[in-house]
Amino acid sequence: MEPFLGTWELESSEKFNEYLEELGVNILIRKAAELAKPRVTVSMDGDRVKIQTESTLKNSEISFELGKEFDENTADDRHVKSIVTLDSGSMVHVQKWLDKETTIKRKIVDGKMVAECTMNNIVSTRTYQKV
Repeated sequence: MEPFLGTWELESSEKFNEYLEELGVNILIRKAAELAKPRVTVSMDGDRVKIQTESTLKNSEISFELGKEFDENTADDRHVKSIVTLDSGSMVHVQKWLDKETTIKRKIVDGKMVAECTMNNIVSTRTYQKV
């Protein structure tokens, strides 16, 4: 987890609107989300990982243990069952709800955190710079 720890600011985002649309997010929230420049803080307390996301649109926080399923209320108000694992240096976050599934795969590339958000055949790439 060490490489992910710290505070990150969104630097670039590709196909995020398409990804949110695939999730079922309404157009007004999608437009606002596209304009937001979130700040993500990843920290650890013992075995628990905490990911805090702050933006002008909405703040959210999740706390979990790697490899253990937990209930999550997403920033777009989905109530999901989530599990986060480490796989070959990537933090893989799977959310499941109503027979649907999305994956957020975070990895460190050239000192930046790259999050690939995948739902069905839509992939959004969001790149964060460490603050």
